[in-house]
Amino acid sequence: TKEDILDMVCDSLAAVLDTDLAEIKSDSLFSDMGFDSLVGVEFRNKVSDRTGLDLPAAMAYDYPTPQALADHIQELLGISDEASATVETEVEAIPVASHEGTAEPIAIVSMGLRLPGGVSTPEDYWKVLDAGLDLVGPFPMRWDTNNLYDPDPESRGKSLAREGGFLQDVDQFDASFFGIAPREAEAMDPQQRLVLEVSWEALERAGLTAQKLEQSSTGVFIGSIGSDYSPRSLESLNGYHGTGTLLSVISGRVAYALGLYGPALTVDTACSSSLVALDLACASLRRGECEMALAGGVQVMSTPATFVEFSRLRGLSPEGRCKAFGADADGAGWAEGVGILVLKRLSLAQRDGDTVLGVI
Repeated sequence: TKEDILDMVCDSLAAVLDTDLAEIKSDSLFSDMGFDSLVGVEFRNKVSDRTGLDLPAAMAYDYPTPQALADHIQELLGISDEASATVETEVEAIPVASHEGTAEPIAIVSMGLRLPGGVSTPEDYWKVLDAGLDLVGPFPMRWDTNNLYDPDPESRGKSLAREGGFLQDVDQFDASFFGIAPREAEAMDPQQRLVLEVSWEALERAGLTAQKLEQSSTGVFIGSIGSDYSPRSLESLNGYHGTGTLLSVISGRVAYALGLYGPALTVDTACSSSLVALDLACASLRRGECEMALAGGVQVMSTPATFVEFSRLRGLSPEGRCKAFGADADGAGWAEGVGILVLKRLSLAQRDGDTVLGVI
């Protein structure tokens, strides 16, 4: 009954807050009870387990009192005011994916990418792998490459390599599509622009739109080493370069553009950034912090500074190619790219009829 649902909400709340049930009032605001995001997720998980409903992580913020939440749950369960069955009886026929354990496989249900050599689709990517193609090539025209190369590692301001892996058309961006003014778009690091575009493409491949995802508990986890996209001079600062180059904004723009309510964070752990972002996304999905996640990484070198710095370090391969663990290894090779995976817990992907490209 309606009363049973309210009692269940209050009892779950008392358990999470470790407080006396008698202190919980139906019209009390969750925000006045010491709620934070962690408490909110724990409360959501407990109510989800008891009702069999897959509730959003922002549940306590969307329905800010026990009575408001109970009314919402009553509506989701289709229980009328006159119904005499208890919540436990009503939900017996509702199938629900198990939230137990922390080792549930994570399904990759879609992907999007940009790689050197004009690779812009997963199909192109598989062709490259299948044929064993080399996508390393000359420095990009967007750099001032006059006199940049010098095989002498002692030459200051020079690179002892003259090849790497570079993306095409990183200056191209449909700002109006994302509702971004031209002046702001110009101040945005290409890494931010590319992650927006590729995230949209990955979701589109999964049949998802911004309208379907708005206010959903979808998370965004992006790996990025840093930004060398700097203003030309102090006079060129226009109020947008700060947000245009902050690493945190790479993931934040995606969450904002799509209206996502899940965790959004950019990870910098150097060469493992994308892998750590993926690991955090999987952990967040298994904990129930988000129902779906975008995870991946991005790297665009706006200047040749990395090549010059590693030349001075004597850590750059003269050929511009990594030969990891090989007897002829002679330094690092650098490349650009962006890859975004769309992730769900495997049970939810199977429930929703998603195409599963792979399992983590």
